Amino acid sequence: MSDTTLQSLTAAVSAETMMRNLEALASRVKLAGTPEELESLRVIEARMQDYGYRTTILQHPAFISLPGAARLSVGQQELPCITHSFSLPTGPEGVTAALVDLGQGSAADFQNKDLRGRIALIEGMANPASAARARDVGALGQLHISPDDQLHEMCISPVWGSPSDATRGQLPRTVAITVERQAGLALRERLRTGEALSVTLFADVDTGWRNTPILVAELDAPGAGVDAPFVMFSGHHDTWHFGVMDNGAANATMMEVARLCAGRQQDWRRGLRFCFWSGHSQGRYSGSAWYADEYWDELDRRCVAHVNTDSTGGRGADDLAHSGAAAELWGLAADAVGAQAGQSYARVRSGRNGDQSFWGVGIPAIFNSLSRHARPDHVAAQAHMPLGWWWHTPHDTLDKIDPERLVRDTRVFVHVVWRLLSTPLLPLNYAEHARSLRAELEPLRDGLSGVLDLSLLASRAAALEDAASAFATRAAAMPEEALPALDGALMRASRALVPLDYTQGDRFRHDPALEQHAWPSLQPLRQLLKAAGTAEAPFLLVAARQARNCAAHALRQATEALAAAG
Repeated sequence: MSDTTLQSLTAAVSAETMMRNLEALASRVKLAGTPEELESLRVIEARMQDYGYRTTILQHPAFISLPGAARLSVGQQELPCITHSFSLPTGPEGVTAALVDLGQGSAADFQNKDLRGRIALIEGMANPASAARARDVGALGQLHISPDDQLHEMCISPVWGSPSDATRGQLPRTVAITVERQAGLALRERLRTGEALSVTLFADVDTGWRNTPILVAELDAPGAGVDAPFVMFSGHHDTWHFGVMDNGAANATMMEVARLCAGRQQDWRRGLRFCFWSGHSQGRYSGSAWYADEYWDELDRRCVAHVNTDSTGGRGADDLAHSGAAAELWGLAADAVGAQAGQSYARVRSGRNGDQSFWGVGIPAIFNSLSRHARPDHVAAQAHMPLGWWWHTPHDTLDKIDPERLVRDTRVFVHVVWRLLSTPLLPLNYAEHARSLRAELEPLRDGLSGVLDLSLLASRAAALEDAASAFATRAAAMPEEALPALDGALMRASRALVPLDYTQGDRFRHDPALEQHAWPSLQPLRQLLKAAGTAEAPFLLVAARQARNCAAHALRQATEALAAAG
């Protein structure tokens, strides 16, 4: 029944329906917390109600930053530019200071540089990491050279979600401007010839607390009780400019998945909850972070997996092999991408981006921006726009959507959501997860031999793989009607393992919006390995020992949950 149903569902994905829904979203600029955003969200709410879903629009305060006018002047010359979300605003006269070339703005570029009262010239997109580095060295401002011939809107806050009293000090403290590429390169060349340059930056940025909406739409599996499990499918609704691809097309994908799956509700084994976030673009994922915090207990008890979508159907976007997923969901990702797009999935980890606010809860996640533009050999990595040259610009309009690609991408999401809804046993492969961890541990164990004993971690990771493989063998021999009872064991394993895999270890707070190493909870071990033999090593050993114990405990919890099931 399941394969036949899936084939009929994917075949029924309708370009006409999605484009009609997308056209209804394409005429409004949807900045977080604005009336236009709420009006647009009401359009989606009405459609979801038409498909039979219960809907609620939640309102909550979020720390939102809306960039306004910007100016950049060098002497009497004004250069084309924009400012960014969470830039410091300036007064009407702006700020004037000497310009210092910081290359690509890497940690090494900032090292030992005196930028107090100066402005850093950085080649590449404005981003939270460079904002944090500029803040920490006391820079007055940062002037970014666009990587291409467009000016791309960006949010530079490294704080994930709205700031707390503990994280507000991590907010940017610089004026951030991006200049058109050729003008920026000309400034760099003048600096290279030895010219001393002062520039004036002006930025009008409205940052503060405002109410923002989240649309929640849900439908239960037949006979579901109060604490029945559900799949969460989410995407942001707020946009830069009209944001037709990012993220209107993904919203159209979500509505189409909702329409098709509702038609086969009688076959569901789990519920389905859609969340349309605000605060993604101008609040650094403030909506999903608030939802994770506000509904933490319910999500912990009931949510089996998080499917996220962003920027589907882009013109020319044909690489579907590299969207991230938890290792335990790589098999499902490979099935969906192979069946619906004819591509071999590359088994990619999720990055520290998108509305992935639920790793601390322990919810495994699959996908984000699914289809991308492959990078041509002649294009430098920093100049490549995986989501199209129009991404985060006023040019993200309806003509950037290819209906055929939108259908293809949506079929992948139908495949994933349907499997999560309908399979007798959740498709979570924790043997794959354990193998990923063992590969991460091996160099650490070898490198720290004689410094910190990691044999317990190694044996626990091996035990997890054995327990997960035995679990799958037992499940394969059980009658179908007995399998849903095993979902609880997989969920208990995920609550122990996902935070280990994707957070620094605190299940109740959000890590910064900065790139992390795989298995960030193990970072103290890596820091100890790097500092071996130095005066810092004894101090780092304390945290490394604690990280080892945290990981060993999580592995034991997950292994016991899987070993006891069935």
